[in-house]
Amino acid sequence: MNGENNIAPVNEELNVVEYETENIRNLIYTIRGKQVMLDSDVARLYHYETKKINQTVKRNIERFPEKFCFQLSESEMENLRSQFVTSSLENENYGGRRYLPYVFTEQGIAMLSGLLRNDIAIKVSINIMDAFVEMRKFILNNGQIFERLTTIEYKMLEHDKKFDEVFDELQRNKNEEFKQQVFFNGQIYDAYSLIIDIIKTAQKKILVIDNYIDDTILKMLTKKNKNVEVVILTSEKSNITKLDIQKFNKEYSSLKVAKTNKFHDRFMIIDNKELYHIGASLKDAGKKCFAISKIEDMEYLEKISKMD
Repeated sequence: MNGENNIAPVNEELNVVEYETENIRNLIYTIRGKQVMLDSDVARLYHYETKKINQTVKRNIERFPEKFCFQLSESEMENLRSQFVTSSLENENYGGRRYLPYVFTEQGIAMLSGLLRNDIAIKVSINIMDAFVEMRKFILNNGQIFERLTTIEYKMLEHDKKFDEVFDELQRNKNEEFKQQVFFNGQIYDAYSLIIDIIKTAQKKILVIDNYIDDTILKMLTKKNKNVEVVILTSEKSNITKLDIQKFNKEYSSLKVAKTNKFHDRFMIIDNKELYHIGASLKDAGKKCFAISKIEDMEYLEKISKMD
């Protein structure tokens, strides 16, 4: 054996530490389907610098095929970092880390301990071999459990995906279930909330028909989706001003107000396809008993839209 392989430990006077098999087992990771140990952890157990360990491997590269020793990829190293082994990957006391780490399989560690040829390596190697054996037994005995956990995880992911799809569908269609709601005196918040929910369903346009509009409806319309056009048809009696409209358009845009005397009742049309009849002026919603009803007959929607 080349004398260069008989490199000295980091501290020759350091007493050999009795490493428990269970503790060493915590340093074994599964990568590429193999149980392996990091070069820095092997160096620490053997009381060597990491770079000295890897120099020994390079000088005897023919003894270390990939099934004995291989270098991690960037993604594999990042995955290890996520498993809280950063200190092992960047241990300055054992040579620092300026390159992607190498890992050793059980056979690789056995080969390495033979090349190092010192008492520490021989004694610690026995515990390391025992740890690998225990790890294999643990994986073998719990293989079915791991498989079941993986299956459960996949099922949970699928269930989460399906739940999201169902929730999104409910959100998109929450107003399709709505037919009619009656509000009694004092149910101001409930009435306000339902009107806001209807406004939020619009994707392109909202048409509001109400003869007694004021800035109350503008506050409701701030909840609309971005870029949704708003048209308000109201009478000369309404209290909405040009300044109100200008302020609204500076922040939310796409608001137009026109005056008409064609309507008596209040209506709201969403995206030219949903028609709601509102029994009270929007500014008075919830102050007295009134109802909001969805009109399903498209003929009425078309007739009212043409009066726009």
